[in-house]
Amino acid sequence: MKLKTKIRILECIRQGQIGGGESHLLSLAENLDKNIFEPVVLSFTNGPMINKLRALGISTHIIHTEKPFDITKWGKVKQLMIDERIDLVHAHGTRANSNVFWAAKKLKLPLIYTIHGWSFHNDQNSLVKKIRIMSEKWLTENSDINISVSESNKQTGRNFISGFKSVVVNNGIDRAKFNSEGFYENIRTEFKISKNTILLIFIARFTSHKQPLSLIKAFALALKQLPNLKLLMVGDGDEKAKALQIVKELGIEDSIIFQTFRQDVPDILASSDIFILPSLWEGLPIGLLEAMSMGKAIIATNVDGTCEIIEDQYNGILLELNNLNNDLAKAIVLLATNSVLRENLKKNAIETVKNRFNSITMTKEIETIYCKLIK
Repeated sequence: MKLKTKIRILECIRQGQIGGGESHLLSLAENLDKNIFEPVVLSFTNGPMINKLRALGISTHIIHTEKPFDITKWGKVKQLMIDERIDLVHAHGTRANSNVFWAAKKLKLPLIYTIHGWSFHNDQNSLVKKIRIMSEKWLTENSDINISVSESNKQTGRNFISGFKSVVVNNGIDRAKFNSEGFYENIRTEFKISKNTILLIFIARFTSHKQPLSLIKAFALALKQLPNLKLLMVGDGDEKAKALQIVKELGIEDSIIFQTFRQDVPDILASSDIFILPSLWEGLPIGLLEAMSMGKAIIATNVDGTCEIIEDQYNGILLELNNLNNDLAKAIVLLATNSVLRENLKKNAIETVKNRFNSITMTKEIETIYCKLIK
């Protein structure tokens, strides 16, 4: 029988698509000290992240479910933990934790919960919000350590969950991969976009909390003043069909390009001018950090996590959620017509990420938590 010498960590995530939490897990699994830790990944759907992990030689499993608290999968999760001889479980996000906490507790394994943004937020009706707060209270109380990815994320937990405790570990990115001074493919050629056109970029899931529909409506307003703008929207999700419909209704099909999730995100960012993230809520958005590291001018909303990264008019433009469509349109026009402001925001965005949000630092902090729990 082969003796186990490394600490085996089950890293759990809701899906195999590439999003903020998924990018965080991918970076963590790649950067963990392999002399001490051996990551094993459990995803609850398939997707391109799975292929990336397997290409890195990381053992990766899929137990398919798109439901939180899917009791029909808990037995399979428990058996996977036994088969893989897991020492510690790290759940990334609410849905992942809701489907692994039972097995972890049954096997008396330490459980870490990283909160990549809360499942409750202000646009929900009161009953849904109350149920989700209760669910989060249960999950956080049954985890050995909670990790908040930002101070504001932690404070929101304290505001709604009595007795909530967590440590803060900021998300970090790989600046070797997202480097404004690197060499990248010019994707403008692929989409026949001239070098003089101001290209706006949205890279996120097409879900209500990322607000792709609001972005499209704001962009349509900006087009009335600047008809040569282009918007590239990269991602998939349950609001994509509606997004396509709205674009057709507004008659702006020639100005917006839709793409599914792609693997060449650094190339896409390098070829764009303005990155837009109009979210209703965030934990600490990795996509935003990647865009800043690539030297993009940023427009984002003043929500948890984002407000800790963006200082309005210094390294981006920060908008309030009320009257968002009109304010977002004005911000687009402002940046599209003011090259000096764009350059200043880009320079300061790069410095912000370089000094504060490094994936190596993030990984070392999480390794310290792993060792503490194992001891």
